[in-house]
Amino acid sequence: MSLVHLADRRPSVTTEQMLAHLVPPPQFHTASFDSYVPDAAFPSQSDAREAARGFFTTTGGGLFKKAVEQPLGLYLDGGFGVGKTHLLASAWHIAKGRKYFGTFIEYTALVGALGYANAVTALTGASFIAIDEFELDDPGDTMLMTRLLGELMSGGTRVMATSNTPPNALGEGRFAAADFVREIQGLSDRFRTFRIDGVDYRHRENEGKAVVVSEDELDAIERTEGLVIASDAFGDLEVVLAREHPSKYAILIDGIDVIAWWGVIPFTDQNDALRFVALVDRLYDADIPIRATGTPVDEVFPEEMLSGGFRKKYLRAQSRLVALTHRAISR
Repeated sequence: MSLVHLADRRPSVTTEQMLAHLVPPPQFHTASFDSYVPDAAFPSQSDAREAARGFFTTTGGGLFKKAVEQPLGLYLDGGFGVGKTHLLASAWHIAKGRKYFGTFIEYTALVGALGYANAVTALTGASFIAIDEFELDDPGDTMLMTRLLGELMSGGTRVMATSNTPPNALGEGRFAAADFVREIQGLSDRFRTFRIDGVDYRHRENEGKAVVVSEDELDAIERTEGLVIASDAFGDLEVVLAREHPSKYAILIDGIDVIAWWGVIPFTDQNDALRFVALVDRLYDADIPIRATGTPVDEVFPEEMLSGGFRKKYLRAQSRLVALTHRAISR
């Protein structure tokens, strides 16, 4: 057993390290279009798989016809857990040349860490950019990404993006594709949008609520041999996440097998909550189990936050937190 504290870590990251992390999460390292299993109850899942599979091909060529290139962009709109990331990773695996895969937050963090001009330089020449969970709730970040993608796509870079539409919310997210087209403005003619219906597979696999452990149980987990466990008082996370740039979060949790949080409490400051969302995304990508005492971790976002402008971010984080508290601990 090796016990560490995120509060004690001071990660540093280079441009090369940030770019090296722009690959599919471990659980999608072997993702393929053949291993994607559409839900028969939702035919749009099969249709989306074929659209993504054919993203790099040409169409319509013949003896007297000129082959037509697919649009440089494809946008997959749908709720949590319907397979969007699987399709995105499958496309990344078959893409040729220099390619990157990251969440919207990772790309904006890259720009924030490097500066816009340096980020453009670092990504220019890429054959394919995959953006998971493209977010439309921050106008500034949306405009930043639109400008960045405009420069990259003008050079021939193909882009595939997914949405962060909430699951099964009556009326919510039904126009996410239209919102995307509107927000990216001048790039809209370069994207084909596609809706994927379905329900969150994570909610089919577990009870739908985060698991809470007792202090004795968490103490026993921390004594488990053969594991690197990051143990922190939940309140200390606010200091850690405010101190470190989001581009360093992946390095912050590097090498960790289990997250142990003591005394989870709801957030009172939205900036702290949004930083936590970014950390949850990195924990989910790394597939690191969470064990925690106190308030259930999917209840750390108060109602006023859930009903505000960042609702989609918080709903996604809740879904991922539930999944990670159910994730088995393996040595």
